[in-house]
Amino acid sequence: MNSSFTRRAFLGASLATATTAALASCAQSASPAAKPIDRILPTDRLVSQYEEARPSTGTTVTQKLSAGIFDTTVAGVALSTWGYNGAINGPIIRAKIGDTLNVPVANSLAESTSVHWHGLALRNDADGVPGVTQPAIPAGGSFDYQFRLNQPGTYWYHSHVDMQRERGLSGALIIEDPREPLLYDQEWVILLDDWLDGITGTPDDAFEELSMGMDMSGMDMPMTHMLMGATSTYLGGDAGDVRIPAHLFNGRAAQDAEVFQSKPGNRIRLRIINAAGDTAYRVGVPGQKITLTHTDGFPVQHEDVDAVVLGMGERIDAILTVQDGYTPLLAIPEGKDGRAYGLISTGSGTAPDVGALPSTLDGQVTDGGRLTADESVLLTAKAPDRIHTVRLTGSMGKYDWSINGRRFDMKKPSAGAFDISLDERVQVKMVNDTTMWHPMHLHGHSFQLANNGARKDTVIVRPKETVTFEFDADNPGQWIAHCHNAYHAERGMIGLFSYVR
Repeated sequence: MNSSFTRRAFLGASLATATTAALASCAQSASPAAKPIDRILPTDRLVSQYEEARPSTGTTVTQKLSAGIFDTTVAGVALSTWGYNGAINGPIIRAKIGDTLNVPVANSLAESTSVHWHGLALRNDADGVPGVTQPAIPAGGSFDYQFRLNQPGTYWYHSHVDMQRERGLSGALIIEDPREPLLYDQEWVILLDDWLDGITGTPDDAFEELSMGMDMSGMDMPMTHMLMGATSTYLGGDAGDVRIPAHLFNGRAAQDAEVFQSKPGNRIRLRIINAAGDTAYRVGVPGQKITLTHTDGFPVQHEDVDAVVLGMGERIDAILTVQDGYTPLLAIPEGKDGRAYGLISTGSGTAPDVGALPSTLDGQVTDGGRLTADESVLLTAKAPDRIHTVRLTGSMGKYDWSINGRRFDMKKPSAGAFDISLDERVQVKMVNDTTMWHPMHLHGHSFQLANNGARKDTVIVRPKETVTFEFDADNPGQWIAHCHNAYHAERGMIGLFSYVR
């Protein structure tokens, strides 16, 4: 994001005034001479009406979150970082379809924060985007998120202010279906993350260095965080921008791997979440297939693979049948050094030495964007009522990431907005004009990829590639779409899908 969408924009006594003005500006036309556009804001009565129409079990699930600073150890380094409830990974929140989720959030940080519920089609005023859907939660303040859950699956939550997510402000959200058709014996929720906070600096340090761009890299100054030469044929070239000293599997580095207890023959449902800021992960078990069953919460036609690639923000569910002994589940950072992993133990054998584990996962490899939707979740065939072309623009050279050549400005969130109306079928052609891949995420909706592709909310868009998807405009409000590379979004690769009357 540009400087108008950074943490500094939220500091000081002008917080409430600035945020209120930004929300109000959503209702204004980009041209002062034109008639104002009637935008459906988060405070509009339609938002509550659509919420009340969602199915309800009458049950409320409450989980308190406290954002604060705590001491921990990562990869053998003692450090202070940020997290929910005093941990790198916040508590796993579990609820069922139709439940109301109530999350009182206390902000013990010295700066503003928020919580975004990634992948959920929820009420707009609970989406957690300061300046677009709510005022940020001020330092020492609190905010209660409350909304109904209407879609089962694997989701997650994280701060949507600046680089806070890169300091551990994230956690898993599992929405269960009482009529779940998938058969399995156990479940393992896995949060993957790339970590530098307190080891080589802070995420803000990394962002400031990257913001100078590759064109500045030849100057006489040390480059601690900028990563050169990370390449992935699978992702189409440049794999990432940031040098990562540790990769985490449920908050643990490789030298302190988590061990999951099981029995031979058990079927484990793996719920895998990529919470990283700059790293795609290739996940699999050496010498054994896993069966992919869901992506971004929605079922797909099952596919047996040797490994699956997850871009930042994506989730994959898979079934793994347990073999006797120790089974390593690897998460290899795509195009980068290092690894994260966890172990499944049946109580026999010897745990493998981390140095003996393979550094690659080859064979049949795919990702959620290349899967086929299960017939039960296909959108009804319909000609699009509206078509938007979203061009991903910018470069590593100047580090000027943007959409349609415009870097998002929180002071003018509706500038360059992609207007849509209720009940439209919206087609989006996402064109990557850059030489780098981008995991693109749409808030408040799921979309279906072309040609009966998977239902998703986050999709990998490779360099010079066009990804086409459609969604139904059935959730009124103001919803951003952005690159889930945290550093690209912070620099400005964000757009707004704006409901208008």
